[in-house]
Amino acid sequence: MTSLFSKFEGLAGALGAVVAAGGRNPFAVVIEKPISSTVGIIEGRETLLFGTNNYLGLSQSERAIKAAQAAAATCGVGTTGSRIANGTQSLHRQLERQIADFFKRRDAMVFSTGYQANLGMISALAGKDDYLLLDADSHASIYDGSRLSAAQVIRFRHNSPDDLYKRLKRLDAPNSAKLIVVEGIYSMTGNVAPMAEFAAVKRETGAYLMVDEAHSFGVLGEHGRGAAEAEGVEADVDFIVGTFSKSLGTVGGYCVSDHPELELVRLNCRPYMFTASLPPEVIAATGAALEDMVAQPELRRQLMDNAAQLHAGFMSMGLNASTRVSPVIAVTLETVEQAIPMWNRLLELGVYVNLSLPPATPDSRPLLRCSVMATHTAAQIDQALAIFRQAAEECGVPLQPNKA
Repeated sequence: MTSLFSKFEGLAGALGAVVAAGGRNPFAVVIEKPISSTVGIIEGRETLLFGTNNYLGLSQSERAIKAAQAAAATCGVGTTGSRIANGTQSLHRQLERQIADFFKRRDAMVFSTGYQANLGMISALAGKDDYLLLDADSHASIYDGSRLSAAQVIRFRHNSPDDLYKRLKRLDAPNSAKLIVVEGIYSMTGNVAPMAEFAAVKRETGAYLMVDEAHSFGVLGEHGRGAAEAEGVEADVDFIVGTFSKSLGTVGGYCVSDHPELELVRLNCRPYMFTASLPPEVIAATGAALEDMVAQPELRRQLMDNAAQLHAGFMSMGLNASTRVSPVIAVTLETVEQAIPMWNRLLELGVYVNLSLPPATPDSRPLLRCSVMATHTAAQIDQALAIFRQAAEECGVPLQPNKA
């Protein structure tokens, strides 16, 4: 009899090779105890955290912690129901209003995760007679949403408005709706979408535009509303989706829109309808963290200063780092044989980053993916850079300093 698990044999072999090459499973790291937003105990050692997406350090917000404690004490620790049954409390509606007001939009939907926000909105909006146009480097949640949808899916080259335009103009489907989906900051590489050009394509072709601001919410734009705000094209975006698990340091997802039909989407969105809603303490903490973010714009400025410091250090050291300065900085290595030992050595020396291996990487080369926080100190960044240099030298990774 065929085993249900036979399909995983290739994965088991690949994972075994990764563990054999470095001595540990890079996808099962345990942070035994968070010391602060920037430091945690891993394998019994204090370790600098450069792989958490906690961009503003708000996972440790005192305001959010107190709000969560108060909500749990007064409302309990769970809702035990979905948003269309008994799972909507006044706190949920308050947060939706707060998120909508922050983005200056008519309405908002709050989901239990950011993954579900993409899954739900894409599958609900795009029907069998419609077209989905996705950036080739889209997040898995976007691709999974497209698979749940009955729409026809067309991929365009990463961050290429020209390729998107050509593909839209080739479509001979005047009676079909077209939904373009892009991301503000791409999570693997830190690339930022050329939002003004995408908005121009949207206007000319009559398509709808959805932007996943998961990694740009709280990061880009004068007020932290993301890549669309940063390029002055918010009015051209029909739907903004995102997550609370990055800049706000909690968990959950959202969609904001000016379309009044968003209220009907609630009744046609399976990931929204058929899962339990977020517990009161998470809702309260998220609202408090958003208040922190609004009240402390200096966090955003400090974040970008820290990103620039880390990026400049990588460039001067001679590592192949992302071309654009953003809170996500990927160091590209040429071979898996370089990447696995270097990731392990970084951890042993006291720096945690994310290891990304082909085929999950955009150009089939391994990445050491770093995410910067506003709460990293200059000394912590310098320490991380020194450890990167030591690990690279010990692991035989060639350094080609930028002399410019």
